[in-house]
Amino acid sequence: MNTTTHLDYRSPPGPLHAILLAGTVPLFLGALLSDITYFQTYQIQWSNFASWLIAGGLVFCGLAVLFALVNLIRVDRKAGRPVVYLVLLVVTFALGLVNAFEHAKDAFATMPSGLILSALTTLLIGVTAWLGLTSIRSGEGQ
Repeated sequence: MNTTTHLDYRSPPGPLHAILLAGTVPLFLGALLSDITYFQTYQIQWSNFASWLIAGGLVFCGLAVLFALVNLIRVDRKAGRPVVYLVLLVVTFALGLVNAFEHAKDAFATMPSGLILSALTTLLIGVTAWLGLTSIRSGEGQ
């Protein structure tokens, strides 16, 4: 009996797409760490840092969404992993935007919801980046 492994190659992200996606992770992570520090010290500058890091993360994430949309249009199979990746990326962007609006409030009014949103956004971008940067997956033949 022969057993073969079928590898399903999808269109991997290009270099610029990968840089934008990977760059989003430390920006949202930095915002989370700034929020944690603000929550512990209540020094307003940490809230300002978080706001700027979230804004940068949204720029990178928004551009990554555009690249993912183009990648989805180019790929032969429209179902499965590319669609899930794009949906997760859009949800991450939307959650990051809500987080940015939350951080636009007075610094004292952002806690604890800003911290919770930053944690959720960081977790979601981590999962999304992991999914988006893996270019080979196993098929049904295993």
